[in-house]
Amino acid sequence: MEHGVFPGELVPSPDVPDEAIDSYRLLSADIASGVAVVSTRLRGRDYAATVSGFLSVSYDPPTLLVSLYADSRIAEAVVDSGTWALSLLSASQRGTANWLASPGSPLEGLLSQVDYGRGPVTGAAVIEGCIAWFEVRTTQVTTAATHQLVVGEVVAMGRRASADDEADPLVHFASAYGRLA
Repeated sequence: MEHGVFPGELVPSPDVPDEAIDSYRLLSADIASGVAVVSTRLRGRDYAATVSGFLSVSYDPPTLLVSLYADSRIAEAVVDSGTWALSLLSASQRGTANWLASPGSPLEGLLSQVDYGRGPVTGAAVIEGCIAWFEVRTTQVTTAATHQLVVGEVVAMGRRASADDEADPLVHFASAYGRLA
């Protein structure tokens, strides 16, 4: 194999060579993306996790998609609850992003170190000081490789950031957090 080109189908088979996976991890880390917290409330318990795989799908109706590791607590909770919130983080919220991205974070008291309020429609946690927040009602869940792609219609949205923080989003690039400014 030359120049990292892997022959075969466009869709990888279950027998993807380890070197292809390693190359993909390395190269895909160079995709810059925003950082957000996805949260939900299920049976009286809060669930939340840091994500960088999300996108605006449509303006009419307002629709978002988030990609969640299928075997994670957050994926199971979001799918089961049917509603969720997405809080876009500012660069000043790196600590929150780190805490909620930590593997093995506690289920009880998960949000005890996070300043948050409740979304007015779903009751999901919305991170205080976030650049923007969206409450979402799930309309479709699709399995894609190791992840669940959760699509939903936005039912409420707003801002909770200062003007300075709005202009300074937290971004993920080269396997690390950074900022545009």
